[in-house]
Amino acid sequence: MDTLTHHIQGEVPWGMLFADDIVLIDETRGGVDERLEVWRQTLEIYEDVTHRIGAGWMKWRLTSGILCDKKVLRGLKGKFYRAVVRPTILYRPEYWPVKLAHIQKMKVAEMRMLRCMCGHTRLDKIRNEDIRARVGVAPMEDKMRELRLRWFRHVQRRSLDAPVR
Repeated sequence: MDTLTHHIQGEVPWGMLFADDIVLIDETRGGVDERLEVWRQTLEIYEDVTHRIGAGWMKWRLTSGILCDKKVLRGLKGKFYRAVVRPTILYRPEYWPVKLAHIQKMKVAEMRMLRCMCGHTRLDKIRNEDIRARVGVAPMEDKMRELRLRWFRHVQRRSLDAPVR
């Protein structure tokens, strides 16, 4: 919490942190609005999503010799993709406040990778579901939901007096 709020923290009466709340105080309404805007920008995850997609493309380029080889079976390519590239893209999304735009951006990047693995382009007009079935890869939003639920179950198992719960 301290890392996220270091931009807006001031002296004690002007910004206070509690277990799960932040109090923003200023002498004017404009000052509070400025602090609130800084906090909102801090919570934006567009940069995180773009960074994770970029990291996924870097792994993709490193492994493209295997993933784009026509001699390698599609199922094996799918397993390799699920073991190497997808974990890079989905590293630590459990706590992201995900919006539909973020999911869409990740889905587009993933489908470009999967189409290239199969040797198809969008001009071939093959449905996304068909390509996913050929490679054996589940949709990105399902995997993100699964990771978030796993994290939720982890937090839920904590004792009632734990600060995280």
